[in-house]
Amino acid sequence: MKPFLDNNFLLTNEVAERLYHEVAAKQPIIDYHCHLNPQEIYENKRFNNLTELWLYGDHYKWRAMRANGIAEPLVTGGDGVSDYDRFLAWARTVPNTLGNPLYHWSHLELQRYFGIHDLINEKNAPSIWERANAQLQTNAFTVRELIRRSDVRVICTTDDPADTLEYHIGIRELEDFDCAVLPSFRPDKSLEIRRDTFLPWIQRMEKATGSAIADYDGLLAALGERANFFHEAGCLVSDHALDIVPFEETTAQEVSAIFAKALSGQPVSAEEERKYKTHTMLFLGRLYAKLGWTMQLHIHASRNNNSRMFGAIGPDTGYDAIHDGQLAYPLARLLDLLESEGSLPKTILYSLNPKDYYVMSTIMGSFQDGSAPGKMQLGSAWWFNDTKDGMLEQMNALANTGLLSQFVGMLTDSRSFLSYTRHEYFRRILCSLLGEWVVRGEAPYDMELLGGMVENISYQNARHYFGFPSLKA
Repeated sequence: MKPFLDNNFLLTNEVAERLYHEVAAKQPIIDYHCHLNPQEIYENKRFNNLTELWLYGDHYKWRAMRANGIAEPLVTGGDGVSDYDRFLAWARTVPNTLGNPLYHWSHLELQRYFGIHDLINEKNAPSIWERANAQLQTNAFTVRELIRRSDVRVICTTDDPADTLEYHIGIRELEDFDCAVLPSFRPDKSLEIRRDTFLPWIQRMEKATGSAIADYDGLLAALGERANFFHEAGCLVSDHALDIVPFEETTAQEVSAIFAKALSGQPVSAEEERKYKTHTMLFLGRLYAKLGWTMQLHIHASRNNNSRMFGAIGPDTGYDAIHDGQLAYPLARLLDLLESEGSLPKTILYSLNPKDYYVMSTIMGSFQDGSAPGKMQLGSAWWFNDTKDGMLEQMNALANTGLLSQFVGMLTDSRSFLSYTRHEYFRRILCSLLGEWVVRGEAPYDMELLGGMVENISYQNARHYFGFPSLKA
């Protein structure tokens, strides 16, 4: 019987132990997709208490608390509910998360950052609260110090084209902070032509560019201008939440007319939306290829399923799920049109539905062109798949159909400054996977070969793939 969360946690054999401790544990972190707030990094925020650090904005924990019968004011906050009350509700929930990665993540974060090895429960919650909060008042727990302690070299945040990027620019000018905090270009609001957010977003873009957007060409010009602005601020990555991959044959004239309808407040049909999205995605793909960026496509989320709660507390609050829409045809056609023009950028494909792994991996194999190792990437197990089983499923699919050795590895996709333990979690699982291949005689016990693979997937592949210019080896 192994102790819980010991030094060899998740390492199932001697080969895995060597690979992790001798190689993986020593690698820095590149967090090329996350939702951290750059203002908090620039201002070097301090957290008042453990609830603020752990529960504010964490919809993973919120879902678990609701499933445990916790009333909503204790989950997302409400009048008369203290942060301590919310922490106690979470502590009451944690024992019931056994089997969910939240159980591992929560204990890893307590151990790695606070040195607290207690099992989290309602009984010892007051002691954990007191000891953790005392440490939060020290300089070791400012945001930038947490990043340093995690050995993070690059952070790519998620940013709207209309954002000012003032905090990214400010961070770049800091003399005592070595981590590169770079923007990522996420133009989702430019694509959602049928949503209520579209026209207000157009107004934001007009303010950002200082020019009126009177027609579709004006929109494309504004997107191009903002992409260049992002590029000057160090951006090398774009990102799209494509819940359904759009593809519909159309023309520039037709899309211009669709945009004009939306701009005048007229309703746009679902078919018109697909045409608009297809044409705009092609424009953006060409733009990214010209700039040398990587395009990330996050596919098959079913968002805001609970309309009552969406109306009450808004999006990104734990009411999303996995989508099962058609993928193969629209994705292949979208990529093919860009490829046929010589305008397909480096691309990472993520799906929230694990049934899509083999579909995506084989499609992306059709567009590898030898221009860069792993130009087309099967993205890390994402969101609901961010589990031990999910990570293994994604890596096995990639290994079976492509080159696991060229994988750019883990990201946090998180709003938490403690979530870098997820890189440790991933690396331990990776090392165990390779170790099990050796134990079964499916791979040689060659530490140079295996160790190089672990080092590359943990750090080096991402460093070379994205081309971060000032990153040290």
